[in-house]
Amino acid sequence: MANQGRRLLDRVLAGVPAGESPLTHRADLPRQDAQPVPWPSWAAPDVVSALVERGVPEPWRHQAEAAEHAWAGRHVVVATGTASGKSLAYQLPVLSAVREDPRATALYLSPTKALGADQLRSVEALGVPQVRAATFDGDTPMAERDWVRAHANWVFTNPDMLHRGILPNHARWIRFFRRLSYVVVDECHSYRGVFGSHVALLVRRLRRVARRYGADPVFVLASATVADPATSASRLTGVPCEAVTRDGSPRAGRTVALWEPPLLTELEGENGAPVRRSAGAETARILADLVVEGARSLAFVRSRVGAELTAIGARRVLAEIDPELATRVAAYRGGYLPEERRALEKAVSSGDLLGVATTNALELGVDIVGLDAVVVAGFPGTLASFWQQAGRAGRTGDSGALVVFVARDDPLDTYLVHNPAAVLEKPVEATVLDPTNPYVLEPQLACAAAELPLTPDSLEEFGGDLAVAVLDDMVERKVLRRRPNGWYWTSHDRPHSAVDIRGSGGEQVVVVEGDSGRVLGTVDPAAACWTVHEGAVYLHQGESYVVDRLDLESGIALVRAEKPEWTTTARDTKDIAVVRVVEERKYAGVTVCLGEVEVTSRVVGYLRKLPSGQVVDSVPLDLPAQTLRTRAVWYTVGEELLGSAPGSAGLVPARIPGALHAAEHAAIGLLPLFATCDRWDIGGVSTALHQDTGEATVFVHDGHPGGAGFADRGFAAVVPWLVATREAIAACTCPAGCPSCVQSPKCGNGNDPLDKAGGLAVLDVVLGVVGE
Repeated sequence: MANQGRRLLDRVLAGVPAGESPLTHRADLPRQDAQPVPWPSWAAPDVVSALVERGVPEPWRHQAEAAEHAWAGRHVVVATGTASGKSLAYQLPVLSAVREDPRATALYLSPTKALGADQLRSVEALGVPQVRAATFDGDTPMAERDWVRAHANWVFTNPDMLHRGILPNHARWIRFFRRLSYVVVDECHSYRGVFGSHVALLVRRLRRVARRYGADPVFVLASATVADPATSASRLTGVPCEAVTRDGSPRAGRTVALWEPPLLTELEGENGAPVRRSAGAETARILADLVVEGARSLAFVRSRVGAELTAIGARRVLAEIDPELATRVAAYRGGYLPEERRALEKAVSSGDLLGVATTNALELGVDIVGLDAVVVAGFPGTLASFWQQAGRAGRTGDSGALVVFVARDDPLDTYLVHNPAAVLEKPVEATVLDPTNPYVLEPQLACAAAELPLTPDSLEEFGGDLAVAVLDDMVERKVLRRRPNGWYWTSHDRPHSAVDIRGSGGEQVVVVEGDSGRVLGTVDPAAACWTVHEGAVYLHQGESYVVDRLDLESGIALVRAEKPEWTTTARDTKDIAVVRVVEERKYAGVTVCLGEVEVTSRVVGYLRKLPSGQVVDSVPLDLPAQTLRTRAVWYTVGEELLGSAPGSAGLVPARIPGALHAAEHAAIGLLPLFATCDRWDIGGVSTALHQDTGEATVFVHDGHPGGAGFADRGFAAVVPWLVATREAIAACTCPAGCPSCVQSPKCGNGNDPLDKAGGLAVLDVVLGVVGE
């Protein structure tokens, strides 16, 4: 059944010169037949009738299994593939509960407002009597909010509104909380890192408020396929969860192609490094070829601007072949008006649009079925996201489809296209979150105390003794007051508005258009010096702006609309100090550690780069230092061991800084393969002689205060992580280092010094000792 996919792949490869094929691997994945089962006996008859009328004659096995757990009062997570109908697994028990008792209520949480709106429309379309479903989010008009509180029995919202609007005002929601029967947490794999840690504690606050009014809701979670979903779901919710993972939905056969764009001999990047044809340009050409074939196709691109440029590039190619075809390609991204999004989704579903370049806005929830091909331009950060995007191809199970993964100029992408098993055979990641991170725990405990006084017996789910230590510190600073029966919030002002659950707290820097005074967005204060420094190019909803002034004291960045032909990359200096070693493994000449560190960074300038990767110039800046207390994984290598490295006769002391720097960059690029993160969530430092370790040391640290669990995951998987790092460097065909192996787009030192061969030698000696 993968013949259609192979045919499309042959068409895409037809224009490639002989001997220059970018294809590194092709695999044919078999089709899967549907596994339907009868409707459960407890399901409300009119709910079943509504679902049958909407085209669901019988549920698939995993839908019925998950619904059965939920109806029986067991918390459950259903972790199956894209378009496997996970929504029916929670719709069936929730709607049946409301039909049985119209006073019963349910809460639906999604990571995005768009997904929540899609799911609400799905429920409303069923037309089940007595179901009063409604949205309660930042876009809900004030006049409607009172009606939702007083009458809705299924409320669709997101973590942000639960945190800022519902829990602080729980006394106004007594009717709703008293009968709260179910809480649905959709796309729960997206709650990871600092955001996931905040949401985990937010869910604990929700359960605590529900108990205050006599309710103990059942949690039903839906997730893309993740490793160990029961553990991930339990860590997120704080309650034990059953896992349903056997997917009973039909799936078409798919041909998966791994694709590495060629090196461009006529261009040079930073420090003269070779540059590959960009993943966006390659994707535009592939998308155009697919449209010529009449294949309904999606191309997932990492950024909003990238999606627009890919669509423009595909249309330009098509205009030379058939101008009518050029009109059947469009971009889809966040920032569009709802009516624009709906029109695009309808045009894709109907086939009026053949090719769409999109951000991950079409990865979650939106119901687009039966596509012939998906192109993924650059690894999306996790295997879970990759398969979520790939699952848009051939979703109906009727015919074969094509999935093309186009590698960016990046160490992780390079590794994946040369190690197909890491994509096709490796289990997807477990979500990484840490609800005990004190930088997350403190503001969440403050919010919990402001909602209801914290009693000693309520602290176990918030971390037990760790929570007590945080509370005692808050009492000492007079943030809370300790009384015999618990901890109380002391201020008249609630803390919720000051807690940014999608970041790490602190006042946001506001980006303002100088001419009009229009607020364009906000930037995390820790990232402001890197992203909105004077001269930086700032992107917002596909438009570009240049920063005229950054005022850190007032928290404002003034920008002007401009379309420069370059992008900007900040350069910084960085020092790291070891605060505490948490775990340590000693080997002969190598030590691997996990611990707390203090990272001091200062942005000292920025590079202006053309889209080709060519550097225009370097501009100096004078900005204050930033200090980050976080967690890191690091390894040290003894001088004697470095001197005896295989083939290291040329690895004289002068080469060691560049060798360590190369190993550090590649390790940062490959950590997302083992921890659910993006390379922009982490950072690193390497030095030939560190003041705290006394040896050559490579650090990789979390980019969030207190850590987000990424360094811990790297420490736990240090051997496979470093093996993959070595393979990524060795597989790259460049002579001396490029963005596909050891150069980093975020390097504060301008990728200098870098020694590719030396980096391999460092990893060889480390693995020679640690890998035994």
